[in-house]
Amino acid sequence: MYRLHGFCQSGNTFKVAFLLRALQQPFEPVFVDFMRGATRDAGWRETANEMGEVPVLDDGPRRLTQSGVILTHLARKHGAFGGQGDEEQQEVLRWLFFDNHKFTSYFATYRFMRAFGPAAPDPAVLAWLRSRMDVAFGIVDKHLASREFMVGAAPTVADFSLCGYLFYPLAESGYEVAGRFPAIAAWLERLRAIPGWADPYEVLPGERIAPKWVAV
Repeated sequence: MYRLHGFCQSGNTFKVAFLLRALQQPFEPVFVDFMRGATRDAGWRETANEMGEVPVLDDGPRRLTQSGVILTHLARKHGAFGGQGDEEQQEVLRWLFFDNHKFTSYFATYRFMRAFGPAAPDPAVLAWLRSRMDVAFGIVDKHLASREFMVGAAPTVADFSLCGYLFYPLAESGYEVAGRFPAIAAWLERLRAIPGWADPYEVLPGERIAPKWVAV
């Protein structure tokens, strides 16, 4: 059985959990107490992930880190959600890079600072991140306006990757998606219809935490 190390606030962990559930692959969730500094511990980094990040997936004796690598590994291993043929697979990889570098990167940072950071965030930093989010979300919304999924005619790991943080409560990010990005909103509804989808707080370990800085 797979072992998935992470915590319930981690959208990157949710990406992997969602894919495993869609693949009908059972997994054991392993709680990582990120909010109390577990991933900064030298011992954890030595034994779990030198990069100090989750998710971490144990596939038998093999340990994988970085959500894009894990998603690609699972798609190849189980022959699903990887794209059809070389051209689609390269397109999937293109969107995985875009997601990790921009789409999820800006949004996840913004949400963490606003909801879970140790101190009230600098409004100027939030404004800069929001401006970058607006651009990245606009690119994805335009792309989805003429298609149902990110690549090809069916869901791929590009979809699982990009959606990872978008099923969390609006109160955590304060960033309205449905009204501003209708194509993304419709796409999220299609992803909710995939067998195996569930709310991140229902499938991942850890305690739900109320947002700290909702007035920011």
